Formats: sequence, structure tokens, C-alpha cells
Amino acid sequence: MFGRPAPIPRDKVERVLRRVHREWIAATPLLFVATSDSDGRCDASPKGDPPGFVKPLDDTTIAVPERAGNKRFDGYHNVLGNPHVGLIFVIPGRTDALRVNGTARLVTDGPFFDAMTVRAHRPDLALVVSVEEIFFHCPKAFVRAGAWQPESWQREAVRPSTRIPRALSRSSEQLGDIES
Repeated sequence: MFGRPAPIPRDKVERVLRRVHREWIAATPLLFVATSDSDGRCDASPKGDPPGFVKPLDDTTIAVPERAGNKRFDGYHNVLGNPHVGLIFVIPGRTDALRVNGTARLVTDGPFFDAMTVRAHRPDLALVVSVEEIFFHCPKAFVRAGAWQPESWQREAVRPSTRIPRALSRSSEQLGDIES
């Protein structure tokens, strides 16, 4: 129906981390982790920290630290029932992205945890991913979206993030209480 991929996109999948992949991971401040539970219900969660927060452990393994957040752990619950994950590494301003598919496990300690300390916060948990596929994504989606062109951004198109909880579940609370 859509034809066949040309040789370059067809053959771009690697099975091990190469130098260019490590360079990209070291420069990445933003990562999206996609998971699904054993019934196929999905989760996609952003992870962010200063560039280099994700650590390659060897040629086929990377570690992603967990930082304090909303404490829902939806993706991590999924990993317990289905270890398959997809990761998208994004460098703001770049129109390409790095993708890793693999299997994951959760660990609560390891010799690499100290290297993942940021602002004196050592992670309590890390997602350790065994790389099955790694490749660079085509830049067309970011280009079409104008993702890195501030003049195309429409921040005012939706209400401010501090007002969303009030619209969804906290309508009886004063806005000042929600914002504090």
C-alpha cells in the first residue's frame, strides 16, 4: 500500500551502540520512554535532565535514572509485566532523533548510580535497557511541526498548566491554592 523503504532507511538499524549513538546520548537532555503493559495498554513518559543523564553501560546496555516526579510510575509498572520499551532521544533544535528499542529491567542500585547524580540527587531507581535496535529517525516530523521555530509556537492556544487541574478535577478550589 505504501511501497517499500529505500535502502538507507531500510538498512539503518544497528544492534549495538556505536560512537555516534554515544555522542547523541551524551548530548541529550530529553528522552521519551514508551511502554505497554501485558494487556497492551500504553504509556509514554518524558524524562529530562542535563545532557548526559542517560548512561551507556556497554555496547548494548543503557541506564536511565528515575527522578522524583508524580510518583505514578505508569511505565515502570508496565515494564514489570512487559519488558519491551521504545526510547526517543531528543536534542532541542535538532530535527533528527535517536530511537532505541529493547527490553528493560528496573534496578535499585549499581556501580553507575553515582555517575547519574544530578544536583546532589542520586537516583533511587534506574531503567536498564538492553538494546535490540538503535537508529536515527528521519527529521520530517520535527520539520513539519516547526518544533524548534519559536514563531510557530502557540503557547496561548491552551490554558496555562497551572489552570488545567482546576478545569479537570479541582473546580471547587481557589486558583491561588492550586498555583501555590
